[in-house]
Amino acid sequence: MTDVEHKLTWRGWLSFVFIVISFSGVLASAGVWSAFDFQTLIGNFGKIGDLGPFSGKGGTGAREGFLFGLTLVPTVMFALGLIRVVESLGALLAAEKLIRPILKPLMGLPGVTGLALVSSMTSSDVGSAMTKQLHDSGKLTDDERTIFVSYQYAASATLTNTIDCGAPLLGIALLPIGAVLVIELFVKILGANFVRFILARQTAQAPTAQENQTNISMGGAA
Repeated sequence: MTDVEHKLTWRGWLSFVFIVISFSGVLASAGVWSAFDFQTLIGNFGKIGDLGPFSGKGGTGAREGFLFGLTLVPTVMFALGLIRVVESLGALLAAEKLIRPILKPLMGLPGVTGLALVSSMTSSDVGSAMTKQLHDSGKLTDDERTIFVSYQYAASATLTNTIDCGAPLLGIALLPIGAVLVIELFVKILGANFVRFILARQTAQAPTAQENQTNISMGGAA
């Protein structure tokens, strides 16, 4: 990894702001500024007479599916390439710095999980490996690990998989990709807090159960 990936600089902040604005869709109708909008940058295929795009009309079966798959290649390649570029410039570090202070009230997680959380947006393998390392080093308790894993498991590698696996749906989606990602993140956080609530309830009930067991044992001994 380069020094840029280890140290947060103005390039990281600039690339983070750019990717957020580009994916949000707010510039879609902003005149010349729409040139920075993700959907605008993807563009559209030209038409061949009255047949529409190069895939034509009336196709069926595997051949139609193959041509449809080809129409997704520009979107997927451009999006993944764009993500990799801003990642190399430090956008993930900027995101990690922003969310670190709010992780505790948001999901009950220590700030040290910030980089792992942001990394899990593009790679579930990296996120899980970093989570294991944090737990093995004693920086995460068992309960915190459970909460963190519940967050990561739902819509794992959110950014990459939404663009890659969800590419067929992006063309007909009523919302820009930024709004789709926000909804996914909200559901992930909601699920993590549901697990957090269950664990907190179990922890609160544990002393009561232990006291009852002690009283039963003392009563039997008497």
